[in-house]
Amino acid sequence: MKATGIVRRIDDLGRVVIPKEIRRTQCIRVGDPLEIFVTAKGEVVFKKYSAMGESTENAKLMCEVLYKALGRAVVVTDCDHVIAQSGAKDLADVRISPAFERVCTARRLYTAQGSAVPLDVQNAASVSAAMPILSGGDLIGAVVLLGRDACGERETLLLRVAAAFLGRQLEE
Repeated sequence: MKATGIVRRIDDLGRVVIPKEIRRTQCIRVGDPLEIFVTAKGEVVFKKYSAMGESTENAKLMCEVLYKALGRAVVVTDCDHVIAQSGAKDLADVRISPAFERVCTARRLYTAQGSAVPLDVQNAASVSAAMPILSGGDLIGAVVLLGRDACGERETLLLRVAAAFLGRQLEE
């Protein structure tokens, strides 16, 4: 497979412009953190950074515990993809839908009223409730309860606790 690229010059402040087409196809938005590293071959690589990537194992454990406690499918997302799941099939690494992105950017508990928001772009799963994960004031993902059933106080409380725990863990 041949990689294709675009040649760009660095300005006198050390800035490189990433073309709009690349930002659009890679879902890089203004303010998104990028990781910059150098390979052994001397290549400079820009990679989209996900703080939740550091906490994937804990997110998986959190999903398993919530699934056992609630008996309902649970996923944890970063700002782009599903990173952990329990009780749900074929959702690993699935891109989240624009509608669900809007739910997350509201930065508050979401519970479905009437028609549920789709979690992913293929509409494979519906969001029953979601709590954004905040770390240091930044939105880094969400803890999501899937299904079409209504959520009670117990479910929403557990989502709040799980999101607070994961967010606090990343602050340390």
